[in-house]
Amino acid sequence: METSGQLGTSLKPRHITMISIAGIIGAGLFVGSANAIAEAGPAVILSYLMAGTLVVLVMRMLGEMAVANPDTGSFSVYADRALGGWAGFSIGWLYWWFWVLVIPVEATAAAEILSHLIGGAQWFWALAVTLLLTATNLISVGNYGEFEFWFALIKVVAIVAFIGIGVAAILGVIPDSEVSGLHQLWEPDGFMPNGFGAVVAAMLITMFSFMGTEIVTIAAAESPDPESGISRAVNSVIWRISLFYVGSIFVIVALMPYDRLEDGSYQSTLQAIGIPGSKLIMDLVILTAVASCLNSALYTASRMLFSLAERRDAPQAVKKLTGNGVPWVAVLASMVVGFLAVLGNYLLPDKIFGYLLATSGAVALFVYLVIAASQFVLGRSMREAGEKPSVRMWLFPYLTVAVIAAIVVVLVLMAFDPDQQQAIALSVVSAVFIVGTGVVVHRRHAAREAAELLSQA
Repeated sequence: METSGQLGTSLKPRHITMISIAGIIGAGLFVGSANAIAEAGPAVILSYLMAGTLVVLVMRMLGEMAVANPDTGSFSVYADRALGGWAGFSIGWLYWWFWVLVIPVEATAAAEILSHLIGGAQWFWALAVTLLLTATNLISVGNYGEFEFWFALIKVVAIVAFIGIGVAAILGVIPDSEVSGLHQLWEPDGFMPNGFGAVVAAMLITMFSFMGTEIVTIAAAESPDPESGISRAVNSVIWRISLFYVGSIFVIVALMPYDRLEDGSYQSTLQAIGIPGSKLIMDLVILTAVASCLNSALYTASRMLFSLAERRDAPQAVKKLTGNGVPWVAVLASMVVGFLAVLGNYLLPDKIFGYLLATSGAVALFVYLVIAASQFVLGRSMREAGEKPSVRMWLFPYLTVAVIAAIVVVLVLMAFDPDQQQAIALSVVSAVFIVGTGVVVHRRHAAREAAELLSQA
């Protein structure tokens, strides 16, 4: 094992392409969409459009910074440069905490599906899945990329097939289908049965389905040509959100009554169309999505922890690399903390574990806010210096300011939404704690550097 060096660069262009797609198609699309549809009815399409537009603009801003300075710390590094060391420290640790808590959620979800399909104790499957994906992450970054390539390919094929079958059902060309046409878009209670407030509430639910889009800017730093990979991913994010999210949700609400999705939106739709084995199909697709999310959680948490250590914001031990350039201590540390949370999910009362999860409930919006604020500062510097990266934010700085305002509005709306209040409150508490720690740590860094300069004078 090495104590210092460079991360590997064995991610191939096809890996980067599929990682960018996998980041869009999370397990939340399959599992959480039914809740959003129940909230807003057919008008949930507007919820996905609004959330998707915000994500497209945030990715555009992140892409501008990432192609100019690719770094595995991504937005945490850019926040460090634009807003100060405390900001990079805070958003980096909050992001690490978010993905570490994703591990128990996805491991438990995978265990439930495997236990149902194969049998056996859920704790065994949770342990097995976590250890397997930890092992693949430890071998090489190319191994992570290969697993994610196939996970993403399965998800893409499943979504495209679902949309194709759904369109055929809408056109009435599938015999024996219970559903057809577009009339469910306005029946039985109209397109917006619960009012525009419900559309906004559903948008708050859908926002967190998009978390993971930014992973490509972290992964691209471990490829031979990061600028090209990031440019392709950012430029294609519009059609990916349009197809995978808006397209598939349109099919569901066009065919199904919004209040009849007890078995999940995708499974209920396939059953109504008459696809045999739809439950097994969706179980396998969701298992793939869950495994992909767990795989990415381990990878992303470890790379963010490594980046924090490089900036002296985490213990230096996590900088240790294998001969293949894998930060093995960071991977194991993230896995151990994540697996302790897996145990907590089984051993702690549900309410306690729910509080733990809620501490990261608004981290996605905090990340988006920091990305926008960082790009506002760094974007001005780049333009003053005459730099012209291959990806540039549209209508800068006006659209950047509009995005910052929109994110603040969404956070305020969360604070007034009874279903979101716990998440926003506990997320703010965790953020205040980490920001305070970051300020103290960086004051100590500054004092130590000043003392070293005085001793050398």
